[in-house]
Amino acid sequence: MSMATVTSARMPQNRLFVPPGVYRPQADTWLLADALSREELTPETEVLEIGTGTGAVALHAAARGALVTAVDVSWRAVIAARVNALRQRLALRVLHGDFAARARGQRFDLVLSNPPYVPSPHPRPPTRGAERAWDAGPDGRVVIDRICSDAASMLRPGGVLLMVHSGMCDARATVRRLEGSGLAARAVACARVPWGPVLRTRRAWLEEAGLARAGDAWEELVVIRAQHT
Repeated sequence: MSMATVTSARMPQNRLFVPPGVYRPQADTWLLADALSREELTPETEVLEIGTGTGAVALHAAARGALVTAVDVSWRAVIAARVNALRQRLALRVLHGDFAARARGQRFDLVLSNPPYVPSPHPRPPTRGAERAWDAGPDGRVVIDRICSDAASMLRPGGVLLMVHSGMCDARATVRRLEGSGLAARAVACARVPWGPVLRTRRAWLEEAGLARAGDAWEELVVIRAQHT
């Protein structure tokens, strides 16, 4: 597994429209985009991005010629992704709603996701507000586990899932769940980044919950790749 230097050089961040309440592309976005850049895409490749936010990663795939559908539960994110597609003159189908409902009955060659994964002291994820883009229950796995459960049914034979999340969420658990559904899974990239403001404000709770050690200041991000055999 490679240790990556996270950079925004691969995508024109200054051209992205990021309205209030929409997740601003950052280290996890660029790490997922780097992993995407190593996948083979053709004009026939059908891609689904779960939780597209500004559409940054989806547009990275569209720029390489793929047929891309992006889904988000936030109307603000849907609007942002559509605006960014227009600005970059790229074809991007952006849908509002839950990914499982929107993808039902369809299969894709590539599924991408940078899901909410920040552990939260609240038992349920928020249903509105900016926190919806990152809060994911006490272990950070509310959305991750749903994607793991549904991935095999969303992928064509040979299709690939690329998902990025924090090491706090237990990458090995993600690999085990994906393998349990019949996919060949492994971590393919990681990066260490400084704790952001959300983690810093939750330090005491994270330490008490055993998700962080005293004095931790760096977070590991991991990209999991799973392939339908």
